[in-house]
Amino acid sequence: MSVQAQAVDPTPAAGLSRRSFVGWVLGGATLVTAADLTLGRGVARASVPSGPQVPELYDLEDLQTDAALPTSQLITVTMNDDGTASFELPRMEVGQGITTSTAMIIAEELDIDPGQVKVGLAPARPELIFNQLTGGSNTTVSTYTPIRVAAAIAKGALLDAAAAELGYAADQLTTRAGVVSAPDGSSLTYGELASKAASPRTKQVDVELKKAGDFSVIGTARNRDDALLAVTGRKKFIQDLHVKGALPTMVCRPPTLNGSPKKLRNKKKILRMPGVKNVAIVDTGVAVRAKTFGQCIDAIRAMDVVWNPGSVEGESDRTIMARLKKAELPLAVPDVPVLADQVDTDFEFMFRSSAALEPNGAIADVRDDRATIWAGLKVPILAQENIAKELGMSIDQVTVNVITGGGSFGHKLFSDHAIEAAKISKKMGKPVKLMWHRADEPRQGRLHPMATSRIRATMLAGEVLTFEQRNTSVVTDFSHGLGEIITSTIDEAPTEVGRTLGGLGFSETIFTLTQELPYDFGVVTQLLNETDDRFNTGSMRNIYSPDTAVAAELTIDQMAAKMGKDPLEFRLAFLKDDRTKAVLEKVAKEGNWGRTMPKGMAQGIAIHKEYKGSTACLVEIDCRPRTVDRDIYHAVTGPRVTKAVFAVDAGLVINPRGLEAQMMGGFSDGLALTLTSSCHLRNGHFLEASWDNYFYTRQWNIPPEFECHIVDSGTDQPGGAGEAGVPSSAAAVACAYARATGTMPKRFPINHDELSFKPKSFVPPVPQSPRDGLKYTY
Repeated sequence: MSVQAQAVDPTPAAGLSRRSFVGWVLGGATLVTAADLTLGRGVARASVPSGPQVPELYDLEDLQTDAALPTSQLITVTMNDDGTASFELPRMEVGQGITTSTAMIIAEELDIDPGQVKVGLAPARPELIFNQLTGGSNTTVSTYTPIRVAAAIAKGALLDAAAAELGYAADQLTTRAGVVSAPDGSSLTYGELASKAASPRTKQVDVELKKAGDFSVIGTARNRDDALLAVTGRKKFIQDLHVKGALPTMVCRPPTLNGSPKKLRNKKKILRMPGVKNVAIVDTGVAVRAKTFGQCIDAIRAMDVVWNPGSVEGESDRTIMARLKKAELPLAVPDVPVLADQVDTDFEFMFRSSAALEPNGAIADVRDDRATIWAGLKVPILAQENIAKELGMSIDQVTVNVITGGGSFGHKLFSDHAIEAAKISKKMGKPVKLMWHRADEPRQGRLHPMATSRIRATMLAGEVLTFEQRNTSVVTDFSHGLGEIITSTIDEAPTEVGRTLGGLGFSETIFTLTQELPYDFGVVTQLLNETDDRFNTGSMRNIYSPDTAVAAELTIDQMAAKMGKDPLEFRLAFLKDDRTKAVLEKVAKEGNWGRTMPKGMAQGIAIHKEYKGSTACLVEIDCRPRTVDRDIYHAVTGPRVTKAVFAVDAGLVINPRGLEAQMMGGFSDGLALTLTSSCHLRNGHFLEASWDNYFYTRQWNIPPEFECHIVDSGTDQPGGAGEAGVPSSAAAVACAYARATGTMPKRFPINHDELSFKPKSFVPPVPQSPRDGLKYTY
């Protein structure tokens, strides 16, 4: 049976929190249910109150949810004859745990155990349009109600079928653990009812969702459904798939950013090397297909390639930063205003890699009349379109299968790896299993842009009159689909918001829809200007928020000092949002804010508001020489965060254990952004080449004490969680460092100016594979 559920009046002002919906049972031999939440669109929103920032009225979550609504009827839940439910999630699992939480949502409405729900990943479905993009911490926000409605309609159909079989009215029957029971003790399982509940024709039905007070699954802590597989090495990623004929394939890449191959001088020699089957020149480099990846690496190292210049020949951190400084927007409030106190700050944020633990990879089998692709993709519909265009095929000739990813951090919003694999397969006429080398990722992959942030705050008589923040950044690439969503959906926003966003580019629109400073600071303006589009950039986890929050919260500490107030006291006095105030008070209490600490150690505290929720973080940092200079094998040490206390209000929480894990991961990201992780641009190329050069948070950086507290605000709608933990974490670490050292850092990460490794060669572009790996274990 197929069921579609449609909301009567789903305005963003009301949310999608009502319990009564209209839906459809689709004709068919199997019980399948779906949700359509498009009725009632266009209802006027509440009038705009005076003075709020744009995200208080309409934020990126609203934009993405509005974009998904028109095709929500195509989200279906299927009941199987064995009593299980099946669901193809039109999003990508990259370690955030959405397959687990989705199973919990379905199980809640169906009254079955989450283990009886099988959640897979949907292949590219062009008919979903904007309902198949994973990003912006929006998955649960936008799919929560459609999935519940589909599951609830399925349960209603099962009850109707049981009523006919058992001879009782449906409202006299009860359900528990996948069994429908009658007052006389007779019962039928969902499996026995699945076929009987199917409808030969499509029909409209009414459905009522379960009350939050009756939840028994949602809100309970549950281990991820793939956790055991992940920790035992049995979880399947792209490199674990076996497609007939798809041999290991890698690419010899240029020595400078975005260079291109002109000629391979020794092609015949390479083809004679052990295991090598095919060699082909593509626009990104010289591809080699061999029996093993080790043989691919050997071939790449032996290649004699003539390269065309790249996009940033001769450029360095220094020259790009100078460009940014010239492009900075002016501040509106004059310098040194009469009578008022003023705080001016200026920060720099270096390039950072958004590479995930799993290297980029894809399998492609391109034939004359069709192409099949397997890859981790967050926007598979756009990938399908781009691949079809590159191959000169129609969209229906290209099949794109979405594979679980080993992380993303914005990387897999782009289909670079899938497109490259398709090009190589077409050129070679063979199936390929493409893998990027670790050295390829930071040198030719997607980066978080270099940026600056300037702030000026004016204060008078204990009040804040103005707070101006001006961010200037290398261009962030939004060609992964979010830009198209903006173009098609922005007219759904309130009129006043539309006026504000009118004429803004994609980057400025995203910035405006996500940045919110929840303080009563008089006239608040946060603006973005971008320049220089020669780099490969992307929407690294949380996009603009970490840099913006670090700059803002460091400045707020300075403002507090100017007024002679404690940083916590100052924040509580000016916060205008009760949910943000609640998480701040929680970390202050649990973290024992203000306790006496040794010289060289300090606490830092910070907040962030986004994704229909709020976070706060308190950290303790040790900047004493004996800690900074501690000796750890092959480690970049420096200051050590010894304790972190985190509080999060993410609205209705589906899986508290999953939320805690997300916050821990977000904290690790924030810690790295502030202290250790960045890429160095020198003479047109980035020096980093793999994780031994790129200092993301390591075990010796993680605080021995970490606490996560979930604050319940009483809302019945979920907020976003995937990226929510990063900004306040990065900012709290920065504030703690400034208090411990007595010097406010101006450049991030703080260790960027010390090159802590010897760069690997650029020709050849990859190092020799180790043949004595066991000697390096300890």
